[in-house]
Amino acid sequence: MIPEINYWAVLVATASTMVVGSVWYTPKVFGTLWMRLANVTPSGNAKDAVGPMIATVVVSFITAWVFAGAIWIAHAFYGGSFLSSALITGLLLWAGFTAARFVTHDAFEGRPVKLTMLNIAHELVTVVVMAVILGAWPPAM
Repeated sequence: MIPEINYWAVLVATASTMVVGSVWYTPKVFGTLWMRLANVTPSGNAKDAVGPMIATVVVSFITAWVFAGAIWIAHAFYGGSFLSSALITGLLLWAGFTAARFVTHDAFEGRPVKLTMLNIAHELVTVVVMAVILGAWPPAM
């Protein structure tokens, strides 16, 4: 079984992670709190953000692509609407992998619990937005 993937939806889902992140981490939303909790001081030089932004796009594409495949497999197995398959798959993967791993790593690294909660909440919003995009725009089956 090879999952069918709508690559246009994957590209839009990839872009959505940049939109969610830029809103979430803006100083007027959670950016100031995140910088304080993570002990981050911006350099003020836009060039310093180029590497992390490129890495984010690449990783977001991989995430969206794998997520689209997982949604297709879950939908093929369970049936129902493609959107509900996307949302349920996203929530389960977020809880079982993303949130659980953040908690484990952050606990051992001694990061503040508020920082962990802020970051896993960001990941939840990101996954839900991706799920809506991928679920509302299924591949032609």
